[in-house]
Amino acid sequence: MKLDTRYAHHPEDVKAYDTEALRRHFLVEQIFATGELKLVYTHVDRVVFGGAVPTTQALALEGGKAFGTPNFLDRRELGIVNLGGSGQVLIDGQTHALSNGDGLYVGMGAKAVSLSSDDPANPARMYLMSCPAHATYPTVRITRADANPKKLGAAETCNVRTIYQYVHPAVCKSCQLVMGVTVLEPGSVWNTYPPHTHERRMEVYLYFGMADATRIFHLHGEPTQTRHLVVANEQAVISPSWSIHSGVGTGPYSFIWGMAGENQTFDDMDGLGPNDLK
Repeated sequence: MKLDTRYAHHPEDVKAYDTEALRRHFLVEQIFATGELKLVYTHVDRVVFGGAVPTTQALALEGGKAFGTPNFLDRRELGIVNLGGSGQVLIDGQTHALSNGDGLYVGMGAKAVSLSSDDPANPARMYLMSCPAHATYPTVRITRADANPKKLGAAETCNVRTIYQYVHPAVCKSCQLVMGVTVLEPGSVWNTYPPHTHERRMEVYLYFGMADATRIFHLHGEPTQTRHLVVANEQAVISPSWSIHSGVGTGPYSFIWGMAGENQTFDDMDGLGPNDLK
């Protein structure tokens, strides 16, 4: 298991970042690596996220000094969405099968967690997000059909999309983790506009399902100090609570979003109008 640490930043400092600094601190350029489990520990709400691509051997989540606990989930909860071939998550001897598009919520207290693929030639690509927890809730497998769908946007604003809420109070219990998948309809390019912030929660975006030449221009920063990150397929962006998060693509794409913070109220947002942005 490989762990990259990212630290929190004050918005006054971020104003001075050039493109390289902005990408170094907020963009994760490689989430998935064949045969590896790669995680990022961000001090923004102590969220951990990353990807696992098991091939011939299972990949295990590990605790240790980085987390201050013997096991990874001693004080954490975990959400998983599989973007690849079929695979399995083994939790304390119990197997949970995940096909492409399936999700899994894993409650605090699980000791041994490992991820494997059914076919090494077509491996699972499991995206993980974890945050601190205060209680133990049951482990739940969540298919796309089980997820709570919300259709938003309009054709005239080029942002018709369906938000599939996987780890969400409407689907399963969790402490603070909220997680889901957004799928845009053909011809829609904005994942949300005008943008918003939510001071109560941070968010991580993982963009996927993109052609090699497609790019996302992900808006970042305070509403009056906007920046952007150019994002390729299967790259992730850390969005602190003070930052807007909105993006526009040059071609079709989807994304996994995950949030952690003070509440799980999906609509608790601070809306912004076009005139609020600079």
